[in-house]
Amino acid sequence: MRISPLAPGITLAATPIGNLADASFRLLAALGQADVIAAEDTRRTRQLAAGLDVTITGRLVSFHDHNEARRADELIDAARAGERVLVVSDAGMPTISDPGYRLAARAAAEDVPLTVIPGPSAPATALAASGLPTDAFAFDGFLPRKGRDRAAALARIAAERRTVLLFESPHRIAATLADLAAACGAERRGAVARELTKLHEEVRRGTLADLADWAKVGVRGEIVIVVDGAGQPAAAGHSASATTATPGHAASGTTTPGDPASANGPTSDTSPHSAAAPVDPTQELPGFPAPTATSDISPASPDAPLDPALIAEVKQLSKLGLRMKDAAAHVASRTRVRARDLYNAAIVD
Repeated sequence: MRISPLAPGITLAATPIGNLADASFRLLAALGQADVIAAEDTRRTRQLAAGLDVTITGRLVSFHDHNEARRADELIDAARAGERVLVVSDAGMPTISDPGYRLAARAAAEDVPLTVIPGPSAPATALAASGLPTDAFAFDGFLPRKGRDRAAALARIAAERRTVLLFESPHRIAATLADLAAACGAERRGAVARELTKLHEEVRRGTLADLADWAKVGVRGEIVIVVDGAGQPAAAGHSASATTATPGHAASGTTTPGDPASANGPTSDTSPHSAAAPVDPTQELPGFPAPTATSDISPASPDAPLDPALIAEVKQLSKLGLRMKDAAAHVASRTRVRARDLYNAAIVD
């Protein structure tokens, strides 16, 4: 097999997300040929090269969220001078919830040669293993941590008809799944993929409510959440008790032959989120589904008691930062219950 030499310009290269065996031949060659390697963490890149038995001959420089804007000038100049610049993150593809977007945007705008060495990607791997629709999907990275921004993001996900992928950290996974269940409905399907391609890879599937209950005891590792799109039909056998492992790996708590190397995945939210401002009761929530269609929806039976779970969802959304009126309209938009009835029950209950 013939591998073309690394070309002058900027090359974004995917690195393994947990298993060194997933490194491509092109990545191995590029690590040894690059004149400059811009790495999210230079120590991890040295470890990766050592694990792959590759000798780095070029300059190794740091390239992360805090210095990307400044370092981009240096890397653009190097590429213009004919040097081969390789950009790598700790795990997965640069620019995908990792440093590199600003550099790629500048290279594209300034006609600097820009190419990609494809490879492992946690979102794509989780989507494929989730069992949820793959024909149309959206990747939202990390949710805002609190306040109005988080409520708006949850409302958008609840109304999104495509499958949605999210990163989350172990210490916030239970709360995020509970918030997703409140926003999207307890019966919305989902999956949680953790430690992908590693020794203890696990994919948990079920309703968002079931997944939230499962996560209460604690979930470790690098995590991707997959949420079914709005209006998708339920699938038989989609239970939170189902656990899968890919060939060559085992479910949590078991071992398999070999010792795949570990690399960083989505363990932390690297995008800073400032504290959200209090909700303005006179302002509509950005991205929140319009409640106009819900006012004409009548309950299946006018005298039927309201489901306590729906009232609880309204209250939960209100705690997240939505106005009670908007929370009631949102829950009503996917049920045969009047928003007014939900609102009245929530403020009285």
